[in-house]
Amino acid sequence: MAMEVVIEKKEEKKEKKKRKVAWGITGSGDRLVETVEIMKEIKKQYQSEVDIRVYLSKAGDQVVKYYRLVDDLKENFERIYVEINPNSPFLAGQLQLGKFEFLLIAPATSNTVAKISMGIADSLLSNAAIMGLKAFVPFYIMPSDYEEGMIVTKLPNGRDMKLRIRKEDVEHVKKLAGMDDVFILEKPEEIHRVFKKHFKPEEGY
Repeated sequence: MAMEVVIEKKEEKKEKKKRKVAWGITGSGDRLVETVEIMKEIKKQYQSEVDIRVYLSKAGDQVVKYYRLVDDLKENFERIYVEINPNSPFLAGQLQLGKFEFLLIAPATSNTVAKISMGIADSLLSNAAIMGLKAFVPFYIMPSDYEEGMIVTKLPNGRDMKLRIRKEDVEHVKKLAGMDDVFILEKPEEIHRVFKKHFKPEEGY
């Protein structure tokens, strides 16, 4: 009888174990607020199945503070890590060991996109992406500089700022798009499709 109780408890633990997703945030303020809102929605939709862990680059940590999103992230996501160096926290190794279902970087600066496309692994998120791809881990990325031309982005004070997207930055995006297991996202709303592809949402969603 005691043996049956132990077995049942072990089975319950297995059922409650969630699959992990690594969400990286870089130093781009463009669509950052919208992305955080989407990720909060997704967390609710998949709360019994998915453990979303947030990884901030050094610049990402600064921008999150600049946009006053620190408390919002802490209230909605249990585990938030800030870059110390390319291997600390040890995200790259955990990806290679299969600890995460996939890596998502949203939004991604042109700097991060260029590093990954060129194989430069000198930051936490560029290293994680490159090492993860070597181990066949799916990688989703939403570049801030997606298409050549002009865009208007929102500053923390609510003002609009016009930016030019250079063809040089877009070329790095195109290079990434041609790589195995790399999926380019154009806007935050597309993140919903990523989770739907990998997980089953809660009833009612």
